[in-house]
Amino acid sequence: MKNIIVLGATGSIGDSVLSVIKQNKNKLNLLGITFSSNIAKAKNIINEFKLKNVYSDSDESHKSLKHTYENNQELNILREKSELEELLNKDDVDIIVSAISGFSGLESTLMAAKTGKTILLANKESIVVAGEVVLPLAKEHSTEIIPIDSEHNAIFQCLNSNKNTDDVSKIIITASGGPFLNKKISQLSKVTKKEALNHPNWEMGAKITIDSASLVNKCLELIEAKYLFNLNEKFFDLVVHPQSIIHSIVTYTDGSSICQMSNPDMRVPIAHALSVHNKRLSLNFSEIDFSSLKLTFQDIPEDRSGLVNIARNICNLGGSSGTIFNAANEIAVQSFLEEQITFDKIYEVIYRTFDAIPVSKNVDIDTIYETDNETRIEAKKVVKSIS
Repeated sequence: MKNIIVLGATGSIGDSVLSVIKQNKNKLNLLGITFSSNIAKAKNIINEFKLKNVYSDSDESHKSLKHTYENNQELNILREKSELEELLNKDDVDIIVSAISGFSGLESTLMAAKTGKTILLANKESIVVAGEVVLPLAKEHSTEIIPIDSEHNAIFQCLNSNKNTDDVSKIIITASGGPFLNKKISQLSKVTKKEALNHPNWEMGAKITIDSASLVNKCLELIEAKYLFNLNEKFFDLVVHPQSIIHSIVTYTDGSSICQMSNPDMRVPIAHALSVHNKRLSLNFSEIDFSSLKLTFQDIPEDRSGLVNIARNICNLGGSSGTIFNAANEIAVQSFLEEQITFDKIYEVIYRTFDAIPVSKNVDIDTIYETDNETRIEAKKVVKSIS
């Protein structure tokens, strides 16, 4: 039985993780969760899984839990960061799922990296902004990181789960292209929030759905892949694959190309990651209908190539460049969702902000947080100037 802690359990990734656990109750046990403000959903999880541990960084959520479960002596309701750290380091914890979206997931990912446990990583931003810190920290503490983004988990599977890249010639990361694939950026000034959030293949949280629509998500994934698999960005190609059936392709030096295929369902990479080093878990999944399958591929749209060029530069620059890019994008996405800017202006906010903030080569956790804050201030200025 593997005991699991899910960081960010009330989000879309959390939903998928819990679904896999429910289908494998004889092998997986949900030991605890963290969440922020979705109290109703957290209580449902607590009740359904008869949880022993729950942590929230929200005073309101903490008070509500204390009131609701005042007679439940078996539930540990945690509020302090030190309590969360102690929970993650308990001997009976086997797996920590890092599923908090965005930069806000960095702190808990850093905590998890020090535990010596297995981390299932969905929070790509932790690696984008702090790959030079998180990965050495994990190595120092013998913490294994297994990616559960569909693309990176696909690469992991194609590499036979050993991350050996000595005989790799090329890795292709696929992109669905999102709802605006066949539209130029100049045509996106009128799109609504509802249209942008209507992903053709995946059901995800708002932030990652907008990132998919803008193709920023693929840039973040390129940067993350560079760090996770320790390869130069030249080894990676980004290709649009609208069907989202093939998630990544690894080509070896002997000419063999191996891909991982599944219908778009985040439970598939999660189930794989939860079963690494053991027999694969069973899952109720939608089978691919190969008799009628049609797969197509195309280049990333030319007018989004500027984004990809920035991502490739970040892979080579390192330092604070990933922090700058991520913070600029998070402010741009937030500003669009709050209807302060139109969708096409997301790109302008990213470009102008990235150009305005100097890149530092030497980074530590303090400078990462400082750069993130500085970048957000600058990005908000850019938003104000164009809104």
